[in-house]
Amino acid sequence: MTGDSARPFAVAIVLGAIGLALGVAVVRRAHGEGARCGAGFVVQGTRCIVKAKTCPSPLEWTAHGCDAPERRVTIAAAAIALGPSDWEAEGRVQPRWIHVQAFRIDAFEVTRGRWSGHGDVDGDAARAACAMTREEAAAFCASRGGRLPTEDEWIVAAAAGPSPPRRYPWGDTGAVCRRAAWGLARGPCAFSGEGPDTVGAHPAGDSPLGLHDLAGNVAEWVAADAARPDIGVVKGGSWRSDLATDLRVWARLELSPDAHDPRAGVRCAYPL
Repeated sequence: MTGDSARPFAVAIVLGAIGLALGVAVVRRAHGEGARCGAGFVVQGTRCIVKAKTCPSPLEWTAHGCDAPERRVTIAAAAIALGPSDWEAEGRVQPRWIHVQAFRIDAFEVTRGRWSGHGDVDGDAARAACAMTREEAAAFCASRGGRLPTEDEWIVAAAAGPSPPRRYPWGDTGAVCRRAAWGLARGPCAFSGEGPDTVGAHPAGDSPLGLHDLAGNVAEWVAADAARPDIGVVKGGSWRSDLATDLRVWARLELSPDAHDPRAGVRCAYPL
């Protein structure tokens, strides 16, 4: 093959090589080699971890090592419409108005260091605590002068800030791996993940009010519904969620209240 007749073949080879390179890049990113961890965090397997003797922002040195600070965010009284602004909610959530009074909520999910009472937890104190029952989560919050947020309070906290409601805590688009710890078990962000990530390691997914990891990492227990106390609800999607819709503000996962599910964690709410 010579002359002009060779050109299409050459172009095909070049395009094929480009496609192969892009495919390899995508696979590498999916396996965590290009994970979007925040500044100061390091990729290790499916995780964003803290290097020894360092404590990157937004984490802080505490009496028991590098951990999430005791920071709470005030959520103003609000009324928002749930569902109608998001076409993907159709048929999955009953459109309604949500009204809540002002309250405070933890800026971070409860970590293993906080849950255990000290920071020396296999050298991984800032990793989100998980696999507690709803009652255990509620008891922990009560020990700190708090309680589990209601589902409506959780939704308002996730949607609070400019232009509510939003599809995700950070905005209406951009459910990508740098914004949240999700899709770590079966993709799209990694494979074979076996638990949640370090809290605060995905600052690109923070809410406008500075709430970290509301989407992904651990799905967070909310208070029992008086009408259906037998159904446990966790919010926000988790490290095992493989669909972006699981990260939506309106999404919910129902579990047994007594389940020790590795997807479930906790973030406490407090009175003003």
